[in-house]
Amino acid sequence: MTESLADIARLVARDGFALVRAPDMGAVLEGAGLDDWEAFAKSWDDLGVDMYMADGGRYRRRRFAVFRATAEGVARKPHQPHYQSRDYNPLNGDIERWFEPVTPEIGSHSALRAILETCYRLFHGLTPAATRPASWHVETHQFRIEANAGEAGQPTPEGMHRDGVDWVLVLLIDRVNIRSGETTIADQRRHPLGSFTLTEPLDAAVTDDNRVYHGVTAVTPLDPAQPGHRDVLVVTFRRE
Repeated sequence: MTESLADIARLVARDGFALVRAPDMGAVLEGAGLDDWEAFAKSWDDLGVDMYMADGGRYRRRRFAVFRATAEGVARKPHQPHYQSRDYNPLNGDIERWFEPVTPEIGSHSALRAILETCYRLFHGLTPAATRPASWHVETHQFRIEANAGEAGQPTPEGMHRDGVDWVLVLLIDRVNIRSGETTIADQRRHPLGSFTLTEPLDAAVTDDNRVYHGVTAVTPLDPAQPGHRDVLVVTFRRE
């Protein structure tokens, strides 16, 4: 069991990733000012369909926002497209993807601010001083992966991948009426290092994107007569 941000940092430095279960992640985030979780999580009910899926799927909903993180704090940048090269995203790369923005209320919400400030402390501290930037480019993605009887939901339709950034946080918001969604972490040769499933709100995976790959298996409904979904917040940090 991890107990502090320093414990998480030690795991990531050693292994290239860390699984942080909800009680520990919650304690860290509450120490940073996490509040009003219910309203924050409810905002996942208001995401737009991702229309850029090259596989033709309509199982992913999302909102997107960009921030700058420095020692002085975290500030939102003007809305901009999300871009990944095909080197990192062979399915949806090499195009500018304009997603609906994270709403102003959620962009300034105490929960998101606590998460981003915690990420800054963790990722800035993990970065060697010689390569530590004065400011970080931060991207936040609200994802809902839907699972229905006729279509499984694919959290990572591009397969095992890296994101082309420096650091990644995947924070579970909720999972409803779904099975699977197992995360696998692999080394540079794609040899598995570990597998786990985020099951409780605030369960988290932290990865060093320069060292490891990650992928998540498809989710299907437990009860085929009812819809299901997996909600996560993904936060990435890269040097500006």
